[in-house]
Amino acid sequence: MLFRKTHRFRNGQFLTVEMLDVSGEDTMKDIYKEEILAIPEGVKVEVKARQVTITGPRGTLSKNFRHVEMDIVKLDTARIRLVVWHGKRKHVACLRTIRSLINNMIIGVTKGYEYKMRFVYAHFPINVIIADDEKSVEIRNFLGQKIVMKVPMLEGVTIFHSKDQKDEITLIGNDLGNVSQSAANIQQATTVKNKDIRKFLDGIYVSQKGQLKGADEE
Repeated sequence: MLFRKTHRFRNGQFLTVEMLDVSGEDTMKDIYKEEILAIPEGVKVEVKARQVTITGPRGTLSKNFRHVEMDIVKLDTARIRLVVWHGKRKHVACLRTIRSLINNMIIGVTKGYEYKMRFVYAHFPINVIIADDEKSVEIRNFLGQKIVMKVPMLEGVTIFHSKDQKDEITLIGNDLGNVSQSAANIQQATTVKNKDIRKFLDGIYVSQKGQLKGADEE
């Protein structure tokens, strides 16, 4: 937007300056933007009214993207097309976000995700008890407290003690969001409160994360 600003000097003269306001939201629109996502072999994809369902060797995942205004179309058995019409900058940015979310679903049903967490303590050993169904965990003796903290895993997430490493637990699942959020819930449950966290480092922290079948760390 173009506007004018007038300055008055001590000698009585005036100076008018035209300035361009670029602080507002970018009003430029892209008529057409698209992203193409390849579907690997052995993966079945169904798209109906922006509800994406993906089935693979490890199971099925489904997500609803109806809150985003874009076209999600399955072109054939090997490609998905995402299209935004007349979108502003922030709207167009959603294209890669939705594409990444769908790609994470494909990786989840083909390879799966794994998070490893290590126990850190200076004096009081942290005692972690995993339920028989591997769907929840109890944390005891954190900083010597008598409080028992129970953290349930989100849907589709399994937790167990690592066999090769002491004081380590492993979380696995197909949904990256659920696996990472379950790990975050465990870490937040063991956050030291009312003390200097630079000195009191006790807790359970994520030490490694990535895909299950020999994939590179994310």
